[in-house]
Amino acid sequence: MILINLLPHREVKRAQKKRAFFVGLGSSFVGGLLIAGVWYTVLQQLTAAQNGRNEFLKAEIARLDTQIKDIATLRQEIEALKARQRAVEDLQTDRNVPVYLLNELTRQTPEGVYLTSISQSGQTVAIRGIAQTNERVSELLRNTFYNSPWLEKPDLIEIKATNQGAGRDVRRLFEFSMRVTLKRPQPAAAPAAPTPAAAPAKSS
Repeated sequence: MILINLLPHREVKRAQKKRAFFVGLGSSFVGGLLIAGVWYTVLQQLTAAQNGRNEFLKAEIARLDTQIKDIATLRQEIEALKARQRAVEDLQTDRNVPVYLLNELTRQTPEGVYLTSISQSGQTVAIRGIAQTNERVSELLRNTFYNSPWLEKPDLIEIKATNQGAGRDVRRLFEFSMRVTLKRPQPAAAPAAPTPAAAPAKSS
């Protein structure tokens, strides 16, 4: 017996294909939503972790800034204390400067030179005196330039010949005026530690 399908099979197949298409489209949409949701969740977790690290870094930077400010304050206080210490040392030294100055002039003035006046203005000392010869004045300049730990930069302002005395006692002398600058002697360097002597070789 021959069976003949009189139903509209083309429309049925078309409807089945359409349903399959929409089912696949819906499944793809749901799968895309799930993937997007998972990716969004991962991004949120990564962002939260990075924000946590950023907050930690900000807190550490703020703590370091506070420590740097404290260190800067300590340095300022140390510099202020050093400045006060230098001021006290300078005052202590300046108190004894006249004694050092007179003692140094006594040591550096050669024979045949007589100082008549000494005046100090700040670190500059003006000296006037009388010398038997020009060479004596030159020797005084050399002494204050090379040999004195307290005097430096000697500058001869004027020197002129003059006659002292009367009658047979007239002597030809030289009046001079000069300037020197006071300086603070540098502390002597500590002597280097002696190197140990090599051990004597043992004789065989």
